[in-house]
Amino acid sequence: MTATAGDLADRQALLLLAHMVEPGDRQVGRLVRRWGPVEAVRKLVDASSGLRQQESLAARLTGVEPREVESRATACGARVVTRVDREWPSQLDDLDAAAPYALWVAGAGDLRLAALRSVAIVGARACSMYGEEVARSWSAELAAEGWTVVSGGAFGIDAAAHRGALAAGGVTACILAGGVDVPYPRAHDALIARIADEGLVVSESPPGEAVRRQRFLSRNRLISALTRATVVVEAAERSGTMATAQAAVAMNRPLLAVPGPVTSPASTGCHRMVRDGEAVLAASIDDVLGLLDLGRDAGAPAKRSDERDALSAQERCVLDAMPGRGAVTTERLAVASGFAVLELLGSLGGLEATGWVQQDAQGWRLAARSGTRTTRTGRA
Repeated sequence: MTATAGDLADRQALLLLAHMVEPGDRQVGRLVRRWGPVEAVRKLVDASSGLRQQESLAARLTGVEPREVESRATACGARVVTRVDREWPSQLDDLDAAAPYALWVAGAGDLRLAALRSVAIVGARACSMYGEEVARSWSAELAAEGWTVVSGGAFGIDAAAHRGALAAGGVTACILAGGVDVPYPRAHDALIARIADEGLVVSESPPGEAVRRQRFLSRNRLISALTRATVVVEAAERSGTMATAQAAVAMNRPLLAVPGPVTSPASTGCHRMVRDGEAVLAASIDDVLGLLDLGRDAGAPAKRSDERDALSAQERCVLDAMPGRGAVTTERLAVASGFAVLELLGSLGGLEATGWVQQDAQGWRLAARSGTRTTRTGRA
């Protein structure tokens, strides 16, 4: 370390701690909570302090100059965000002694703002086609509702979640177990590069740091801490995904689990969490959106299934014929629904009045969901 401990400011001390301490190290974290970052670094580099691990931790600072950390991050297309910076997501402090000291972030978006409305979608690497489709489609809907989808960039559920959010034109954040310039798995180089272009890639390990088994587990705690809720799509009973779920439980963050076939090993973890009351059953994306409480009125809004029951049979048929995304012309919708244009226009008028569809220059499209819909009597 080139700089002397006496010259350190809090931000510089946090950068040094991020280089010397393994992610999630609670022992050092408690020292930092007790003494503050500057004094903690002083004691950790002082050979006479008598602290356990002092020698090995101090050795990691060889050649590390706080003033050069920023330029190294810039060289790999990233920036450094520490606990004292405006962009720091304050919810990470809920990790207490295991909270990170700094994060390396690639991407133009503001990490703190992106994390304010964020949901973790995680699950098995060896997922089923069912799990992959749930992760992809639910992530697309969450992104369309303005939620940041957070995951770990791995094969299976993670990748499906990222791709679903990107396909919907939304924001997704990938939390890596190695440096931001060490994408893992290597087969996802292109995906992670796209996430950096359109979303955020985040790591608490400095650039150049390789992935390690323990860093996958410590990375998982960040995924839970950054987000408002964690959704587990598929997970075996013993898996890294379950570590993410347990981190959410430990912080009293909402945890949801998607059910699967009782014969599927990939869903045993989800079923066990629901059975033991650790997770809420998520049988549809509306279960997730409902738990997140997207600004809904406090007066117990009706469920969407109840609202659909209030529609006429013809209106329900027209609604079913509407595309999930994008607009459709009246003529094409008439073909898809099987109704004559005049009949169709009558139903569309009713659906538009009650907030189900809207018309623009391209045609008819599903209206964005709101907390409640207008009923036939005009009451919400």
